[in-house]
Amino acid sequence: MNLQIVAVQHVPEIRPGTNLSECLREAVHRSGWNLQPRDILAVTQKAVSKAEGRISRLGDVVPSAYSVSIARRVSKDPRLVEIILRESRRIVRLRGEVLICETHHGFICANAGVDESNVEGAESVTLLPKDPDRSARILARELGCGVIITDTFGRVWRDGLLDAAIGIGRVPAFLDFRGQTDPYGHRLRVTLLAAADALSAAAGLAMGKTAGTPAALIRGFDWEATDDTSAAAMLRPAERDLFL
Repeated sequence: MNLQIVAVQHVPEIRPGTNLSECLREAVHRSGWNLQPRDILAVTQKAVSKAEGRISRLGDVVPSAYSVSIARRVSKDPRLVEIILRESRRIVRLRGEVLICETHHGFICANAGVDESNVEGAESVTLLPKDPDRSARILARELGCGVIITDTFGRVWRDGLLDAAIGIGRVPAFLDFRGQTDPYGHRLRVTLLAAADALSAAAGLAMGKTAGTPAALIRGFDWEATDDTSAAAMLRPAERDLFL
C-alpha cells in the first residue's frame, strides 16, 4: 500500500452558507491535485459546522441557574456551560475544569464538542454538525470520493489528543480481519480495525492545528465504497462498555 496523505492548501475562511463541496474541490485543484473516486477527503468538523451555520454567540445566551452552578464547579463562563448542556444528552464527568459530556449523537467528549478555537467573531463558538454522517454522505456524493469528517478527541487511559471520525461518507468504518489467519496460522477472532479513526488521526497530523488547513487528501488506501457505513456504528453500546 502506497499511502499518501497531504494537507489541502488554499481553503478560504468558511462561513455560514458556503458551498463547502465546491470550496474543497477548488482548494484540492489549486493544491495540485484532482479528486479521484478512490480518494478520501478528511474534513474537519469546524469547516462543516461553519458551513452549516452551527455557530453560537455567547452574547445571545441566558444561562439557567443549573448552568451557573455547573460553571462555578468547572470555572467556565456560565453562558458557555449553557450551550454545552444544550448539546449534551448527559454529563459523564466533572473534575477540576474538565466537563465531559455525551452528545446527542452519542459521542463522549470534552464540552460536548463545543469549541472556541478557530472561529471568527468575538465570543463565538462552534457546535458539532447536527448529523455528521449525513453531512459526510452529502459531501461524498457531491465530490465523488470518500469523505471523513474529523474532530479532536481525548483518549481513555492515555494522554494526548488525536483526530477521530465523527461522520463518514462511502468509506468503511472498519477493516474486519476476523476469521482470517495470521502468518503463523492463528485464526484472528477480535481484529476489527477502526480504519476511519486511523485515517482521521493520520490526516490530523498532515493538517496540523494552527496552519489553517481544514482538509487533507488521502490517496492509496485500499477500500471499497459502501453506502452501509457511519461513524455512529463505531460507538460502543453501553452494555459492552467495561468502564461505565
